[in-house]
Amino acid sequence: MPAIARRAHSSSGGDSKDDEEESRVLASPVAPEAPAKDEGPVQLKRRLTLWNGVAIIVGTVVGSGAFVSPTGVLQEMRGAPGPALVVWTVSGILSAAGAICYAELGTCLTGAQAGPGAGAGGDYAYIRAAFGPLPAFLRLWVALLIIRPTTQAVVAITFANYAAKPFFTGGCDPPENSIRLLAAACLLFLTAINCISVRWAMKIQDVFTAAKVAALVVIILAGIVYIGRGGESHLTGSFETPQDFASICFAFYSGLFAYGGWNYLNFVTEELQEPHKNLPRAILIAMPLITLIYVLTNMAYFAVVPTDEMLASPAVAVSFGYKALGPLAWAVPVFVSLSTFGGVNGILFTSARLFHAGSCQGHLPALFSFIHVERATPIPALIFTCITSVAMLTVSDVFALINYFSVILWGSSGACVAGLIVLRWTKPDLNRPLRAPLSLAILFLVACSILVIVPTIQSPMNTVISLVITLSGVPVYYFCVVRKANSKTQGKFMQKITYYSQILLDIMGVEPEESKQTTSM
Repeated sequence: MPAIARRAHSSSGGDSKDDEEESRVLASPVAPEAPAKDEGPVQLKRRLTLWNGVAIIVGTVVGSGAFVSPTGVLQEMRGAPGPALVVWTVSGILSAAGAICYAELGTCLTGAQAGPGAGAGGDYAYIRAAFGPLPAFLRLWVALLIIRPTTQAVVAITFANYAAKPFFTGGCDPPENSIRLLAAACLLFLTAINCISVRWAMKIQDVFTAAKVAALVVIILAGIVYIGRGGESHLTGSFETPQDFASICFAFYSGLFAYGGWNYLNFVTEELQEPHKNLPRAILIAMPLITLIYVLTNMAYFAVVPTDEMLASPAVAVSFGYKALGPLAWAVPVFVSLSTFGGVNGILFTSARLFHAGSCQGHLPALFSFIHVERATPIPALIFTCITSVAMLTVSDVFALINYFSVILWGSSGACVAGLIVLRWTKPDLNRPLRAPLSLAILFLVACSILVIVPTIQSPMNTVISLVITLSGVPVYYFCVVRKANSKTQGKFMQKITYYSQILLDIMGVEPEESKQTTSM
């Protein structure tokens, strides 16, 4: 994306001296009376290393599900641990196939041939490159409205639940309001860290990812020791239970859902050092590691916890802890809170970059593209992400909202991989440092199709609701994006917000790509 200052549009009726001053400030690279900290362009910096990239993938994929409720697959497999482990393994392979396809998209759309800012924003960017601005805006609209704030709120609530558990003994549950306040405090704290420093945010991601992996290694080793000491294993005869096609499909739906987040590194390729090398490397390191961790962790659960008890337990790791860890069972809630805290940080970090990318393309308010002149952090996008996530904490059943958008998420992933094939046809000259095998793309497209069709047949109303909310973005696009791009005026209210935000936050922005290509919309 071009690293130039955002230019303010002239406002109708803005003949006063105050309006002239506001326009002058908005056209300048820094706020008034603030010294120029850096004479070069202000833009997102490439500060993320290979291991930061691995931490983002592992930290967002391996969340509370590994500790709390990995029973969805087992339930669909009729309580048979052996077939459930096969589903966990194949789900990891399918997720890795999707990640490799995304690696091709992420590397070929970051070069100069693809155009400035073409690869920023993950799914949003790839859909825009292959299918145009309207489908991309709808993907961004759903993420902005529900997916990202809801996901962050749910993970933050899970963190708060388990962080508070050690302080409530005797079977007492923490008060609901206390949980929501603690979740809000988590979001506010991590937003502040992300605003202050990318380096600090990545240190948190690295440390908490290492902590959650270490915790899962402890669970795996405890399971091995339990079996080695002659403990009863519940894996015997686990392949004898007959299965049907519908149950297998739903088992894979649960398994692939647990691997969600494998594409999050693609949202921050602008800040990844040597993305042509480090994006595929991070994926090839992280995905086999995640698959191995999931399979071995579930194997430990299956070996130690009886099947009927596992199916009835709301938190499998807690049941496992009582049986295999003995006096150290108290550490399980700590493990879960560490895991989810790092997950909130990773989702928050990538969400802000998605909204920043949408603003740089003219699909969101200009303010979201603004960056701190010294720290190069997208402060307005981070603050907006935090506000919407905290607002979701007030929804009585925030968990139910996620069910409406599973179809949209998998449809989006399928569209991106379909876009990979389209781009090979429409833009064959793009530099492709990594070229995913076509067989992997077709395999992943088939998996995405099943994940869209099966839930639609099972719960058609969820799909209808998600489509209605998604399509509600169409009038928003034509009224707020196309109309604004064709207009020479900027809303006076947003102009004032932008003006005072520059002064307060010491930020500047970049000119949106879409504003220079009005006819393409």
